Amino acid sequence: MNTTTDRFHSGSLLLLVLAGMLGFSVTTAGSAIAETLVYIGTYTKGDSNSDGIYVCSLDESSGELSKPRLAAKAVNPSFVAIAPNGRYLYAVSEVPDGGEDSKGLIAFSIQPDGTLQEINTMSTGGAAACHVAVNPSGALVGVANYSGGSCAIFPVLRDGSVGNAIAFHQHHGSSVNPRRQQAPHAHSINFNRDGTQAFVADLGIDKILVYDINLRTGAMLPASPPSLSMPAGGGPRHFCLSPSGRFALSNLELTSQVTLLRLGSSKRGQTNSLDLVQTISTLPEGATVPGNSTAECLFHPDGKLAYVSNRGHDSIAVLQVDESEASIKRVANVSSGGQTPRGFGISPDGYFVVVANQKTGNVVSMRVDRKDGSLTPTGSEIHLDAPVNVRFLRRD
Repeated sequence: MNTTTDRFHSGSLLLLVLAGMLGFSVTTAGSAIAETLVYIGTYTKGDSNSDGIYVCSLDESSGELSKPRLAAKAVNPSFVAIAPNGRYLYAVSEVPDGGEDSKGLIAFSIQPDGTLQEINTMSTGGAAACHVAVNPSGALVGVANYSGGSCAIFPVLRDGSVGNAIAFHQHHGSSVNPRRQQAPHAHSINFNRDGTQAFVADLGIDKILVYDINLRTGAMLPASPPSLSMPAGGGPRHFCLSPSGRFALSNLELTSQVTLLRLGSSKRGQTNSLDLVQTISTLPEGATVPGNSTAECLFHPDGKLAYVSNRGHDSIAVLQVDESEASIKRVANVSSGGQTPRGFGISPDGYFVVVANQKTGNVVSMRVDRKDGSLTPTGSEIHLDAPVNVRFLRRD
């Protein structure tokens, strides 16, 4: 009998059993194999029975979603962002109180089994923090406060925690919709590819505010020009960069539209201009859907496709993007498989879209046709109360 070999196989078997219980995979040699985790932010208040942030896995061959597990308890973690190194996750806690004692931003470390360990919390300086982003180097975290109409930048410390805010900007103004635009409502914050600028979509004042960021200090100051005016009454909500970094999309929540934006560059390569190129509807031609509003917009990794979610029409608009012609075209609307599709995510390999339907509490997996961008349900879905946001982490 080869005792050493027997011990090796016994240990490997035990490791495989433990790994299966914990929800991740290993090779027979004991090293982790590739897995794609799906983190889902939820609302926990009101009629929801959700407890925080959930995690499941995506089978990148079939699109099947595993049974979700609670990754961490949190109050209204409606949006999450994952650090580039895959070790940390940051979430907002979207609560009305934005005082100094509020915990609007939460830093987590990602554990080997995919669960989250809270590191620290920080006030965002404004009410109803609704969006969070990590800059490309992982050194800064940005937050948008909806009710407060403000944005802030935080440093990431060595242990992944967030320090005191480096910069805070209060927005001012209003726009033409008397119900939704009486005050500023910052709804998202995103960084450009090298992290030298941040773009904040403010629904209340119909502007994309542009900030220059000092990569050495983290200081964030208004760019020149400091903003781009969007169509009056549109209500810009989210903003996403194309893979090339030369174009962006911003969906208009209040008018069910999406805009194509062009980023200009200086000789140094830093973005120094933002121009509105095109505005189109995200609904089928002639469609009238009272109360419809857009929620999320994302580019496909190949840069030739993009998607926008419609709440009310309960669909995902499929867009084709032609950067050479600086144009976008809506080619289809696909049922979201539920009601009120809030957020969605695109798998790292680009073959699947996972949609969170807030009202019906189901998260649906769809396969992407890489030629025309059309979406086909895989037949796999999971159920959570009030799912809001979907983000992926692929671990090799």
